[in-house]
Amino acid sequence: MKQLTAGNNAVMFFVLVCIWIASAGCQQEKNADCRGGIAISFDDHFINEWYHLRPLFQKYNAKVTFFITCPDSLSADEITKLRQLEKDGHEIGFHGTIHGRSTQLIEAEGPMGYYQTEIKPGMGYMSAAGFKPTSYAHPGGNHNKQVDSVLFANGFKINRDVAISKRRLLGFQVYAVAPRLMPSIFYDFDKLNAVDALLIDTDSGLTIQEMKEAMQKANATGTSLMLFGHEPLYKAPENGAYGFSVRFLEAILEEAKKQNLDFYTMSELVEK
Repeated sequence: MKQLTAGNNAVMFFVLVCIWIASAGCQQEKNADCRGGIAISFDDHFINEWYHLRPLFQKYNAKVTFFITCPDSLSADEITKLRQLEKDGHEIGFHGTIHGRSTQLIEAEGPMGYYQTEIKPGMGYMSAAGFKPTSYAHPGGNHNKQVDSVLFANGFKINRDVAISKRRLLGFQVYAVAPRLMPSIFYDFDKLNAVDALLIDTDSGLTIQEMKEAMQKANATGTSLMLFGHEPLYKAPENGAYGFSVRFLEAILEEAKKQNLDFYTMSELVEK
């Protein structure tokens, strides 16, 4: 995830506050061409853990996107499980070969070096396993326009960044913004191909009430709320684990069903 440095955290804080205050004062117009929806994605290499969520996805008729990193280590069993998830209607996206900091790679090695290190090898492994990803999640949310241009030039339809509604620095809360007031996490079906998704991991501090309000906004405006997490957790994280509460995810899926929201994979957002 993006980190604030000591040199820029104060400036970033005021910029973010100004942006969010401005956005909070504006009402997003209803997108008459689309129903409200939700696009959920998951990052890294928790394939067995994701696979165990199949009954939950089937219960709510949900489809999601799985962004795979380090595909060189995919086992035959993991490939079989990913293929089944794809058959279920989920999307298999790409999350980098080495999960490196893209801006540092492209600065040090140039566009071709970045491509040769972070994109080409992993996509080769994905292809050999039978997958053709068209969506990309930036490792750590780290990227710039040059990185995006390389990805778009090599067939990716949509690149996903990271959004966080609450951030702490040195033990102090720097900001907290209600997700419904974060316009960047609502897709307006305007063919935008560089997007943000809201982190729902346990350390995000989100509540189901905040999720309900955000989904209500998506429903009212004909947009799609974009969310993402990492490992499914069935209890509080320990020993360095990071991920989202399965109970919290089910509450989101249940609310999405109540509100009759459509489920979108990431590539479907730009294809609609």
